[in-house]
Amino acid sequence: MFKRPGLALLLYPASHSWPVTINRVLFGLRAVLAFLLAFLLLGPIVRQITNFTEKPLFVIVRDNSGSVTEATDSVTRDAISRELRDLTESLEEKGYEVAFTDLEGKETAEPVFNARATDLHRALENVSNKYEGKKFGGVLLVSDGIYNTGISPLFANYKFPVHTLGIGDTTQRTDVAIRNVAFNKLAYQGNKFPIRVEVVLKGVDNQRLTVTLQHKGRTIDQQTRDTGNESFVSYDFQVLAEEQGIQKYDIAVNVVSGETNVRNNRTTIFVEVVEGKKKIAIVAPSPHPDIKALRTVIEQNANYELILEIPGVVKEPREEIAVQDVDLVIFHQSPDRQGRTRARYNEFMKNRNAAFFILGAQSDLALLAREDVPLEMEGVPRDYDEVTPVVNTSFSNFSVSAEANSVVTAYPPVSVPFGKFNFPLSARPLLYQQIGTVATDKPLLAVEERNGRKIAIMMGEGLWRWRLDEFEQTGRAEGFDELFGKLIQYLATSDDRRRFRSYPIKQEFSDVEPVVFESQVYDDIFEPVYGNTIDIEVTDDQGKVNRYTYVTSPGNIRYQIGGLREGVYRYRSQTEINGRKEEVRGQFAVVTQLIELQNLTADFDLLRKLAANTGGKFYTTNNFENLHADLTQKEATGVIRSEETYNALINLRLLFWVLLVLAGVEWFFRKYFGAY
Repeated sequence: MFKRPGLALLLYPASHSWPVTINRVLFGLRAVLAFLLAFLLLGPIVRQITNFTEKPLFVIVRDNSGSVTEATDSVTRDAISRELRDLTESLEEKGYEVAFTDLEGKETAEPVFNARATDLHRALENVSNKYEGKKFGGVLLVSDGIYNTGISPLFANYKFPVHTLGIGDTTQRTDVAIRNVAFNKLAYQGNKFPIRVEVVLKGVDNQRLTVTLQHKGRTIDQQTRDTGNESFVSYDFQVLAEEQGIQKYDIAVNVVSGETNVRNNRTTIFVEVVEGKKKIAIVAPSPHPDIKALRTVIEQNANYELILEIPGVVKEPREEIAVQDVDLVIFHQSPDRQGRTRARYNEFMKNRNAAFFILGAQSDLALLAREDVPLEMEGVPRDYDEVTPVVNTSFSNFSVSAEANSVVTAYPPVSVPFGKFNFPLSARPLLYQQIGTVATDKPLLAVEERNGRKIAIMMGEGLWRWRLDEFEQTGRAEGFDELFGKLIQYLATSDDRRRFRSYPIKQEFSDVEPVVFESQVYDDIFEPVYGNTIDIEVTDDQGKVNRYTYVTSPGNIRYQIGGLREGVYRYRSQTEINGRKEEVRGQFAVVTQLIELQNLTADFDLLRKLAANTGGKFYTTNNFENLHADLTQKEATGVIRSEETYNALINLRLLFWVLLVLAGVEWFFRKYFGAY
C-alpha cells in the first residue's frame, strides 16, 4: 500500500515545466489520492454514535362511552374539548409530546361517544402497552368513573401517574332498571323454559312494580310485586316454546314517578327454539348393570332424551316412539337368542338408524353375522376370553384426553366371545383387546360408516365394572363418561353431506359489530372449491330485503354485513354448482347492548382513589384552572438516547466528495499547465 504514493514520482519528477511549488502540490494531491484509494481496499469500518433527546410523553385518555353522552350535554363536552386543547398547547410548550386516545386505544382528540361498554383498566393497559419504552410525564383520564366490564382499575398497578378529571353527574337519581335477564339461549319445541328478570331500584321505596313479557307484540305473561324497602327484585317466568326458530321476547318494567332514565326499563332477549332433543334408544332382552351405566352418561347431556325398551319389563316413555324419530339405538345383547327383542331390532335395522351393538352371552351372533354390520365370524363361539381395553391413540373421529386414556388402561377385564372375528378394513378401532399383559391388534370396540349409517360394535358386556372401578379408584367416573359420551355423540350426530354450506358464524350478534357469513362449496369428492359467486338475501322482521354478493377464494370465504338494527333476520344463500342452483336458509339475531344505560351516576370516588394510588391528582370541571396549573408547572425532562452504528468507510458520502475534489483539482492544474 505504501508503494502506491511512490507512483506519484513517475508523474512528478524533480524537474518539470511548471514551478517547483506547483509540482510539489500536484505530487501531494496524487499521493494522498493514491493512498486513500489503497486504504479503502482494506474495507475499514467506522463506528458512529448519534445522540438525540426524546421528549417525555403525556397521554390524555377520554372516556367515549355512551354513559357520558347520557349524563352530559354537548355544550359541556365542547367546553371540555376546548380546555384540553389549551392544556395540550401548554404541555407542548413545556417540552412534552402529547397523545390523545379513547377507551379502545384509538388516537383521536375528538372521540365519538358510541362505546357500548366501559373498561377503564383495559384503556390504561392499552396506554402502557402501546407506549412501552417511552418516558411518561403522566396520564390524564377524563371519565365519569363508571366501568361496567373488566376489572376495577383500583386493583391494577400502572407505571405512570394517573391524573383524573371527573365529568358527569354524581347526584343519585331515581331509577328502576332491568339489570340482568337469565335464560337458556336454546329451548326445545313443546317444552317450557325459565326466564328470570332481575330489577335494581335506586331512590325508590314501597313501589308496586309490574314486569311484562311480550312475544310478537302480544303479552304472554305479567307479574306484579311490592318492592317494600328492597333494592333488588327478581321475577321468574315459565315460557312455553311453541314455534321453531329464533324467537324474540320483549321485557319491560313500568316507569315510576321521578325517573329520568327510562331506556333501561326495557330489554330484549332471543331464544332459539329447536325441534326437539336427540332421541337415544336402548333395546335389551333383560335388565343389566351396563344399561344403568350408559343411562347415566346419556342423562348427563340435556340435549338427549332416553328411550328404554326391555320387553315385558320396562318401556320408557310409555307412548310409542316412531323408529324414524330415533337418532341412535343401542342394542345391548340384541338381537337375543330367545327372540324377545327381534321384532324391535328388525324395525330399527330396516329404518337404518345409527346403531351401537354391545355383545354378550344372550346375543344371537349367528343372526348378527347375517346382517349388514361390520363383523364377520367363522362359526358361533362357545367360550369367552377375559380382555382389558387399550385406547387406539390414532383414532381420528374424535379425541380422547390423556387423563381418560390413562384411566381406561386400568379398567378390569370384560368377557368377549372366543373365536375368529374379522372386521373390514374400513372399520376404525377405538379400543383394542389386551389379553393379560399382551396387547393385540384385535378390536374390542370399533366403528364404521356403512352405506350412510354409523355403526359401533363392542365385543363384550360388563361396562358397568369399568365405571364402578373408576369411581372406586378416583371418586368420579370422568374417563368412562368422556369415552362413551363422545362415542354416543359421534354416533347420534348426522353428517352434513351438503355440497354448499352458508351460515352466520354465530346465531346472535351485537348491533355494533358486523354480521359475518361463511360459505363453503365442495366438489363431488367433498374437497373445497373456490371461485363461486355467493348471493345472500337478508330479510328483517318487517319484510325488508337486502341483497349481497361476493366470490369465494382460498383466503376469502367470509362476508361481513354491517349496519343491521336489532331484530330477527331470515337469510337465504344461493350459488350454482355444475349448472344447478343450491340454496341454504336460516335465521340469526341482532341484539342492542344497553349496558351503558344501567348506571348514569358518576363515580368520582373511584377516580379520586385511582389518582391517589398512582401518585396523581383528582380534578373536576369546576377547577380546570388548577388542573392546568399543576400539570404545566413542571418542565419536561427529556431522555438522551444514544444510537451506535457501524458503517463501511467507503459508504460515506463525504469521503466520495473528498476523493472527487482531489482528482478534479489535480486534473485541472495538470491541464492548465500543459501536461497530458
